[in-house]
Amino acid sequence: MAQQWEPEKTIPGQNTVRLGVIVRIPTPLRKLTQEQDVVNGEGETLLACIEGLDRQYPGLKERLCDETGELRRFVNVYVNGEDVRFQEGIQTRLGPGDEVSIVPAVAGGS
Repeated sequence: MAQQWEPEKTIPGQNTVRLGVIVRIPTPLRKLTQEQDVVNGEGETLLACIEGLDRQYPGLKERLCDETGELRRFVNVYVNGEDVRFQEGIQTRLGPGDEVSIVPAVAGGS
């Protein structure tokens, strides 16, 4: 049986590692990740990835998800540049090498 190829990527400040998922952390949440802007995530779905990150960085899930377990309205999450709200939401499937970007919503106007 042939081995399945997994991408190798480098996170700044860390050695080359095999990653499941790259997660980009916005500035307001970096105090939870010891100021890291990129962390390693794992999981077959966005929810599983968030739950895994919450075990490593307590408090992250409550900042991203509401009481019902859905993403908070003011948090936008993208997988490989695609808004998960137009995919399967919190159940969006993830694969090796996927990139998750967490972007807080910005209010404004005049």
